[in-house]
Amino acid sequence: MKLTIPSKPSPSDFDSLKRGLDEYNEKFTGEVHSETVASFVKDQHGLVLGGILGEINWDWMYIRGLWVDEKIRKDRWGSRLLQNLEQYAGSKGVYGIRLETSTFQALDFYLKNNYSVFAELSNMPRGHTSYFLKKVDI
Repeated sequence: MKLTIPSKPSPSDFDSLKRGLDEYNEKFTGEVHSETVASFVKDQHGLVLGGILGEINWDWMYIRGLWVDEKIRKDRWGSRLLQNLEQYAGSKGVYGIRLETSTFQALDFYLKNNYSVFAELSNMPRGHTSYFLKKVDI
């Protein structure tokens, strides 16, 4: 037996860790439905000008990121992407959606879209605050 130094894991080591965690967790929760989904805003040439990435686990959607190019933000593409993902999550029986944003990102945007802050973390990143938000009963 040996303890390795912290480093980037190989794909097989990462898969072994994930498989072990999943097997342990599923003893308590039953089989975990896990799904990664994304939706994009593309121009007529297929260039991505915005998108949203989410993951479903344990009946919750986690929004990993939402980005819209500054040139088209005034056209409500962010809200459209968010609503599109919320509708998809609802069709999958998801109970709630959670996400993280920072003071320099989109806190007001998510609050306007009926998300509520349930936690915050100061100096994440340094000099800023990270906010953890949720929306339930999708």
